[in-house]
Amino acid sequence: MNFIDVALIPLLKIGVIVFGFAMLIGSMLTLAERKQSAYIQRRKGPNRAYLFRKDLRLNGLFHLIADGLKMLLKEDFVPHGANRKLHLLAPMLGLMPAMVIFAIVPFMDYACTGAMAAPIAGKDYCFPEELGALANAPLAELSNPLFNADLNHWFQVANIHSGLLYIFAVTGLAVYGSAIAGWASNSKFSLLGGLRASAQMISYEVSMGLSLAGILMIYGTLDVNELVREQGELLFGFLPQWGIVLQPLAFFLFLTASIAESKRAPFDMPEAESELVAGYFTEYSAMKFAVFSLGEFVTVVFIAAIVSTLFLGGWQVPWLYADGFHFTAASMPSAVAAQQLTVEAAQSALTANTNFAPDIALPYWLVVALRIGGFVTKVLLMCFLQLQFRWTVPRFRYDQIMHLGWKILLPLSIANLLITALVILLV
Repeated sequence: MNFIDVALIPLLKIGVIVFGFAMLIGSMLTLAERKQSAYIQRRKGPNRAYLFRKDLRLNGLFHLIADGLKMLLKEDFVPHGANRKLHLLAPMLGLMPAMVIFAIVPFMDYACTGAMAAPIAGKDYCFPEELGALANAPLAELSNPLFNADLNHWFQVANIHSGLLYIFAVTGLAVYGSAIAGWASNSKFSLLGGLRASAQMISYEVSMGLSLAGILMIYGTLDVNELVREQGELLFGFLPQWGIVLQPLAFFLFLTASIAESKRAPFDMPEAESELVAGYFTEYSAMKFAVFSLGEFVTVVFIAAIVSTLFLGGWQVPWLYADGFHFTAASMPSAVAAQQLTVEAAQSALTANTNFAPDIALPYWLVVALRIGGFVTKVLLMCFLQLQFRWTVPRFRYDQIMHLGWKILLPLSIANLLITALVILLV
């Protein structure tokens, strides 16, 4: 272990994934939402800010800089009687969970620096230059970085084997930001907004967890990257077994519960203008309000990334594997062979049998680029879908939100879990 492996690469991954992806897209979504609402209302939207020349407006892109400077220069007001320390802490607690959650989001599979990367039964395996002690080992050990030194998780900040549990542990912390903001502001509107937000977030976490239990039962792992690898296998020999294919009801349940937990329209009762002014945001201004707002949009990106990872194949592109496109399962060794072959036997079979050649061969670097591009595209589409809800679905009443969470989503999540268990038992 040297300085590059221990410190430089992890810091680089944090900078690129958390700040270069999550926060950048979250910032862009503030402009995207305003543009989208303007388009729906047949307006031009923000387009007045410019840099150096009045004709250099870039369709409103400079409003991101203008809004940031405006928030930076505004007065940071703390209401009379408020708890100053907690009033300052609450925005940080609202933003940090949404940022930290990206530590376990895989943007690509393990990078292979070995002699050959090829698919077996829908999963990519990296064969090192020298097999050594791996020659007679089970094939599964090739996909474990502890045994295969040519595997590198460059595209994931932290390779946590209990990644699903990490998701729920971190998202559960977000409730503290809303609750503390409501209590510390010394305002009845803020307090009511904080109470609503806390109750809503806790209520929908139950449905979120149960909706993912079916995914856990089918794929049999808590490792998020391994969940994505499992989705690369082909169902009926040609259909990628993404989570949305095997668990369509769980997809809609998880997406609905996630949006409700993010407190965005149509579930934005904690900050309902007609009742609570701005909810727990009421007594916030300047950069503290901007941090809360940024946290809300980073949460949108987080929901899009998690839904894409667990239900839309993550970095998987349909029929694309480490050596190119395989449009049928017949062009790669079967699952039975994967369980029986040793590493050396599998490598010999792949190199000797021309039937296992890809239908369209691609260089490995292009496969990596296509997979990263595919994942980012899925995330952007899911972000667009969430923004679209704001202008297409009316706001729920608070009693309707609680009714939906406890009396509709929760029973459906339990029913989906029982049906999944029954199907697994019978099949």
